[in-house]
Amino acid sequence: MLVLLSGVSGAGKDTIKNQLIQRMENVESLPSFTDRAPRNNDIPGKTYNFVTTEEFQRMIKEGELYEYSIHHEHYYGTSKKLLNEKIQNGKIIVKDIEVNGVENLLELLGKELKIVTIFLRVPKDELERRLRNREDKPSEAEIALRLGRLEYEESKMEMYDYVIKNNDLEKTIQIIQSIIENENKTQNVEF
Repeated sequence: MLVLLSGVSGAGKDTIKNQLIQRMENVESLPSFTDRAPRNNDIPGKTYNFVTTEEFQRMIKEGELYEYSIHHEHYYGTSKKLLNEKIQNGKIIVKDIEVNGVENLLELLGKELKIVTIFLRVPKDELERRLRNREDKPSEAEIALRLGRLEYEESKMEMYDYVIKNNDLEKTIQIIQSIIENENKTQNVEF
């Protein structure tokens, strides 16, 4: 089963994903590949798989990615090899991914793989506060870019199975944990 978490930058995707992995058995992350530079708190291979722009373009050319997009001026993409390995090992995969990536994965894999989509909503003023308080201290231009994407991302909410307002982290984690447990129980049930 593949669980896709979306929401604008600062919505809490990474924090929630990490908590789910700690609290639930058989749940793993699927880090995207990216050509952006690692930040201070990034762990290569865990938060992202970091490659050069040239290497990312080679991966595109050779068909190694299920999907990719340019987001905040950098490439991000999902490895076919890594996703397939985790699925074959019976893992529940939690992946934070932007809305276009969700759309692409649903189109490519939705008929052959159980995919659960969850969108995290955060009010614009709270989002701005979170961005300003980030450890990596984004620039004013970066904050404006990320806030400017809010309307676009929220316009895609209708394609999600669940939309959750993330204004209480612990409550949000518990809700998503319940969703994963319930969806996993019904994964092989035929109606």
